[in-house]
Amino acid sequence: MAVSTAASVLPSESSVLALAPVSGASSGMARLCAGLVLLAGLAFATESRALEGLPDFTDLVQRNHEAVVNISTRAGAVDRSDEPELDESVEDLIRRYRGESQQERGFDTRAQGSGFIISSDGYVLTNNHVVEGAGEVVVRLHDRRQYVAEVVGTDPRSDMAVLKIDGEQLPVVTIGDSNQLEVGEWVLAIGSPFGFDFSVTAGIVSATGRALPNESYVPFIQTDVAINPGNSGGPLFNLDGDVIGINSQIYSRTGSFMGLSFAIPIEMAMDVAAQIQESGTVRRGWLGVIIQEVTMDLAESFGMRSAHGALVANILDNSPASDSDLRVGDVITHFEGRKIERSSGLPPLVGRVPVNSDASVTVVREGEEIEVIVNIGELPGSDPVRPASLPARPSDSNQLALSIEPVDEPTRERLGVDRGGVMVSEVDEDGPAARAGIVAGDVILTIDNTSVDSQSDLDGVLESIGDRASVPVLVQRETGPEWLALKFDDN
Repeated sequence: MAVSTAASVLPSESSVLALAPVSGASSGMARLCAGLVLLAGLAFATESRALEGLPDFTDLVQRNHEAVVNISTRAGAVDRSDEPELDESVEDLIRRYRGESQQERGFDTRAQGSGFIISSDGYVLTNNHVVEGAGEVVVRLHDRRQYVAEVVGTDPRSDMAVLKIDGEQLPVVTIGDSNQLEVGEWVLAIGSPFGFDFSVTAGIVSATGRALPNESYVPFIQTDVAINPGNSGGPLFNLDGDVIGINSQIYSRTGSFMGLSFAIPIEMAMDVAAQIQESGTVRRGWLGVIIQEVTMDLAESFGMRSAHGALVANILDNSPASDSDLRVGDVITHFEGRKIERSSGLPPLVGRVPVNSDASVTVVREGEEIEVIVNIGELPGSDPVRPASLPARPSDSNQLALSIEPVDEPTRERLGVDRGGVMVSEVDEDGPAARAGIVAGDVILTIDNTSVDSQSDLDGVLESIGDRASVPVLVQRETGPEWLALKFDDN
């Protein structure tokens, strides 16, 4: 007899007992068998209910796959005059293996990626690294229509590119809101990994607002969706079928997926696309500060109860911050009302503020919250040059278990120290300075927010600290300014 539901194969406790014989050992064996049947039925039912809770992506894919495109690029004509002549049948076999058509001969296919259509008249979003350096960009739709695309503009900082194809009434995606994403939420990607067109993979959101090295202006969405070469530029969907990100990068030691994928939030992508379409360039807000993470030790030294925010390590000359009331040593805890949990969360927020507009910045200064208004400038096109390393010379020791000396002019020029400071020439590995992370070659600028220009300044500051267990120290080193937490031994 056929069983239509999982529940119908589950015997009730009473029916199991009713089937069991009444006599002796056979009764015990029957009861055991009946119990095993009951447990198996319960396990099957539990598994069935778990499967029923999993999302069904079929409708989402059906509604959106036609708006996803495959992107291939060509560097241009290739001179193959030096290649040996082959039999025509062999050449045809090689072309089929490479996926080349007869018309594609003479071109070097450089890269493949993905993209998606955001307007019915043919605007397409993808990654900058998919089309960078291309002589020709070819966009292929799901129905095999193929277009040579115009690169409207690119933005390497966000790894974004906008393309235009000559189509009409094209299928488009629906743009969602990545700010509503929650960790653990299901997401789905459509793309062309390794050239396998329109492949679908799914997973969950692993983290949001993730900062990556050299990508400080993009708060990436981290997922465990299987993303591989060829997925770049493709859309990331939520369960409503809305695009909430653009698959851009993976963390990998092999070049292929290892469980960590990163997508550009769609709000940032659409903002960049709008600027590219309007002016061909992208302008970002700029504060003009060098920041660092707030550790628990630093938080305690600044009188904060918890470690959060972005610590201002330096303020650049002729920057918006230098024209405001911001100070070195301020801990930026909120920007335009949004809390800064980690220092990496500040640059993306600043970058999205319109240039030449005022922004509210909340800082912790000497244990108190202060609001500062800053007129946001435009982010310069190039990064500042880092100074080179410095020599060190020995000098006198003090209670911090280090030796200092005056800072000479060549050192000031190389480190960018305009005035003040003392050079650390030696550090006792068992002293408070070494435990704080101070090393030979550092220039101590301030201790407990007080400038230090000489040995007598240093002694005076240390004397004024009294019985405080921890104070902040600002040092200038070859990688730039950095705040450290100086802790003293309990006496």
